[in-house]
Amino acid sequence: MSQGPLTIHYHRDFDGMVSAAVLAHVLREKAGERALWRSVNYDQRSNWDSFEAGNRIAIVDFHFHPRAEWWFDHHPTTFLREDLRQLYAPSDRWMWDETSPSCPPLVLRHAEKYLGFVVPPRFVEMARWSDVIDAARYKSVDQAIFGDESALRIARALTTAPGPDWTDVLAGALVDQDLDTVANREDVEKAHQRASRNRDKALAQFPPTVQWKKDGVLLYDASSNQIRRERFAPFYHHPDISYSVGVIPTRAGFHVSAGENPWNPPRPGAHVGEMMETYGGGGHKAVGGANPPSLPDARRVAAEVAEKLRSALLAAR
Repeated sequence: MSQGPLTIHYHRDFDGMVSAAVLAHVLREKAGERALWRSVNYDQRSNWDSFEAGNRIAIVDFHFHPRAEWWFDHHPTTFLREDLRQLYAPSDRWMWDETSPSCPPLVLRHAEKYLGFVVPPRFVEMARWSDVIDAARYKSVDQAIFGDESALRIARALTTAPGPDWTDVLAGALVDQDLDTVANREDVEKAHQRASRNRDKALAQFPPTVQWKKDGVLLYDASSNQIRRERFAPFYHHPDISYSVGVIPTRAGFHVSAGENPWNPPRPGAHVGEMMETYGGGGHKAVGGANPPSLPDARRVAAEVAEKLRSALLAAR
């Protein structure tokens, strides 16, 4: 086994950030391991076999890696190849459960079972909110967009992070602090205010981005960096749709996002994550994404995915 500090790599969102904080706390308290943490995103998996070669790693809320000393995930598309799938078996350090709404509950259950960890109330609360946020289990579209609870303020603040390393700062804060304390940080409050202004602009800017709306599916193009993004804007403006598919800009290029309407879900519905996996992305049954290499490719992929989802809805009628 490689020597040196253990680094927890986690997906760069609320779910992953909380997972990293929980695992770091557990390892410090129960294993005497003072781990580091660093976020990752889908654009960092191109050389997955050699990822962090020679270094000690743990991975949460992200793809399976056979060199991970600790690994927890809930994504059904976590195994990049069949040979990696064959290397996985549940153990006292690895756990995969694609039925879990988010990743922190997996880490906590595992720590209770194998390490005798007594879960503090603040981690129970984080895991509950992680389920809500990652699985879009909001009470309503209004709560999803305008909710003011601490977890929702932090999650919204992440959309205007001052840099990709900012989630590492907040993960470190969550190791020992509760959601209310972190939500009241000055940097979080500034980011939340900026994100709220962006939200309001995004809601106003969304209608002209719609390319078409057919048979319960909406396709939009918000690829201009002059257009703000609000994840639930399609369902706020068009509550009758069952799927939205769109193109949005990222720091690294362009992202295709596809997802079910949590408040008008399709029955039975296609597997969006598996569909996006065919384009080099991934996700869950209800939501997924991919990062095509160019804007024309992103627009093509979005249009193809939208038509596939439309066909699935028509076939189910």
